[in-house]
Amino acid sequence: MIPQDRIPRHVAIIMDGNGRWARKRGLPRYYGHKVGVESVREAIRTAIDFGIEYLTLYAFSRENWKRPGKEVEMIMSIFRQVLTREVAKLHREGVKIVVMGRLQDLSSDLRKRVDEAMELTKANSRLNLYLAISYGGRTEIMDAAKKMARLAAEGKLRLDELNEEDFRNFLYHPELPDPDLLIRTSGELRVSNFLLWQIAYTELYVTETLWPDFRREEFVKALEDYASRERRFGGVKAS
Repeated sequence: MIPQDRIPRHVAIIMDGNGRWARKRGLPRYYGHKVGVESVREAIRTAIDFGIEYLTLYAFSRENWKRPGKEVEMIMSIFRQVLTREVAKLHREGVKIVVMGRLQDLSSDLRKRVDEAMELTKANSRLNLYLAISYGGRTEIMDAAKKMARLAAEGKLRLDELNEEDFRNFLYHPELPDPDLLIRTSGELRVSNFLLWQIAYTELYVTETLWPDFRREEFVKALEDYASRERRFGGVKAS
């Protein structure tokens, strides 16, 4: 049993390995994405069971638009189906859904479903589920810098008086706390342009498990590993 004071408040996950999972089985890449939806369900259930407040899932990066058109089309179709089938259940379970990223890149139909899901669940607080879609960490930082530059040009902002917390207010979702734990599946040792501003002091956990096989047991292993660590921020022990 993991003590509650050792449970991370915010867990972020880079869900990697869907294509490799499918190829190993001689299946089309998109099939891995379909099976990966069950891993998303498991991650949400596990987060709720352990009292995690924030769960952020890297669902689709801005760079992913460069993938073959058929694969992108299938992924967007899966998003659409998930938003249609899962939102009512998540709402009943008290899950707040927030989709972050360049939402203007999405089709009008998908954007409408995203907006409806966020509106329906906005008052929920059992779990804050952030889905990063058409998201890139560098893009988020650039967008924040552009907002600041516009305000500075209008004389509404003095750049020389800004600090880090002021800058955070220009990010997509300044209310989102920095992740305590970042999990990456499939064994890749990189952060892939995910939450670059927010993960400055985040604990990293990498597993060889491909995302479609990442279920409750694997999530719990990551939580147990996190609980065994002594976090330090620039050399200072966390209180």
